[in-house]
Amino acid sequence: MPPGPPGRLAVRRLALTEFRCYATLRLEVGPGPVVLTGPNGAGKTNLLEALSLLVPGRGLRRAGTGELTRQQAAPGAAWAVSARIEDETGPVEIGTGRDPGGDRRVVRIDGRNARLADLAGRMAALWLTPAMDRLFSEGSGGRRRFLDRLAFGLDPGHAAEAAGYEQAMRERARLLRAARDDGRPADPAWLAALEQGMARHGARLAANRLAIAARLDRACRDGIGPFPAARLAVEGEVEGWLAAGLDAEAAEERMRTALRAARPRDQAAGATTFGPHRSDLAVRHAARDIPAAQGSTGEQKAVLVAIVLAQGRVLAAEGGRRPLLLLDEVAAHLDRERRAALFDELCALGAQSWLTGTDAPLFEAFGARAQFFRVADASVEPGNGV
Repeated sequence: MPPGPPGRLAVRRLALTEFRCYATLRLEVGPGPVVLTGPNGAGKTNLLEALSLLVPGRGLRRAGTGELTRQQAAPGAAWAVSARIEDETGPVEIGTGRDPGGDRRVVRIDGRNARLADLAGRMAALWLTPAMDRLFSEGSGGRRRFLDRLAFGLDPGHAAEAAGYEQAMRERARLLRAARDDGRPADPAWLAALEQGMARHGARLAANRLAIAARLDRACRDGIGPFPAARLAVEGEVEGWLAAGLDAEAAEERMRTALRAARPRDQAAGATTFGPHRSDLAVRHAARDIPAAQGSTGEQKAVLVAIVLAQGRVLAAEGGRRPLLLLDEVAAHLDRERRAALFDELCALGAQSWLTGTDAPLFEAFGARAQFFRVADASVEPGNGV
């Protein structure tokens, strides 16, 4: 098969072993939109979750590695997800799963062992799930992860910065907790090295978030069809320094100084109380000039859809790799006009989208542009749409 158009990214084959409700599955699809319909509990969302594990992170449910093995699997069985991905450079085989010898997650790219962060250079994915209907009204962690997933698609190097920061932060917190529990000072040289790593990765992480939020803010200002205009900004101490004009090198030094000063407080708390892991994505409904959290459930869903579509437009305009769009039950809370507009935009973006729903008629506006599958009792069969 010849390479696709610039930026095209599509899953052409998905294979599962002992994953969630699937003992085995091999599903082959075309590059266009994929619609999965079937009753609740049939296994539709499990397919989206499997795809979400092909990018850095813990997937759309944030499940632990030990939670994904099929309950009826034999003792010691390990789950696995693999896919054949195609983009303008050709095919690539990506696989991930549980190490049979423990709960560690392993990654392979074209048959070679790889790191989780390496997936960012091969795959990008965004997802919307019913649980994200509360994204704007709940804690900042979900919004921060959403922003970072947006960033992975626009800057593959962002995943490595996030992973480097998190690893250094975990090691520093572990060292401080051990010192507190043992009643002795922590090794200052080791702390300084970890804080240097946190500052280096953290300053870059914050700068990336600011730049990406600014690009998406511009793309969201006018809205997309019937979806509302939105305004995006990042709130955080390090981001605030950069927004005020501090350069990256100065922000890194200032962050290192702040971490050193926070050692007594962090040791007492047993956690890191300062840094970009506490930042937040602030989103406003532009037309009503209110925080998105103050909108109705339908308005919040529409704003989320607008942000995801805006990212697709930014990538298309810049010639970047479009992410897979994993949209779980997204059509159920959209009126007919917005459903039709969403499907038109998904097709225009050239991004492969995977959508789930209980009722095939919700997707009739796709017509022949989508491929339909019926999911029932952990089996997937071709469907005819409406």
